[in-house]
Amino acid sequence: MVIVDDEKSYVELMAQMLAENLDCPVHAFTRPEEALRVLGALDPGVIVTDYFMPQMDGVEFIHRASRAAPGAVFILISGHDLDPIEADLARLKKLKMRLQKPFGWRPLADAVLRVWPGKDVPSLRP
Repeated sequence: MVIVDDEKSYVELMAQMLAENLDCPVHAFTRPEEALRVLGALDPGVIVTDYFMPQMDGVEFIHRASRAAPGAVFILISGHDLDPIEADLARLKKLKMRLQKPFGWRPLADAVLRVWPGKDVPSLRP
């Protein structure tokens, strides 16, 4: 799985907590362009992306990342009200869930497991 969020301390903490508790690789990026360059090689099942980022917003990132990682599905996270762009979000077929910040690692892990595509769903470590 991949997490993209421009808030460095937040993305690092979430990635660390998920890596300790999920039995799948977790890759964290603070720059969407950097994530886009390597997504094809990582072949993630789920990509979690923030909506508000300086380089590009989450909708543009999902469009571009869908081409780079066609098997992935997306969870969009934000601390802002996204109701004004609901129509744009509804057109993103690969967007499976939205989470409102703040949240802890467990709700994010539960969301990742719920939307994971295919049969090779990771599990929570005991």
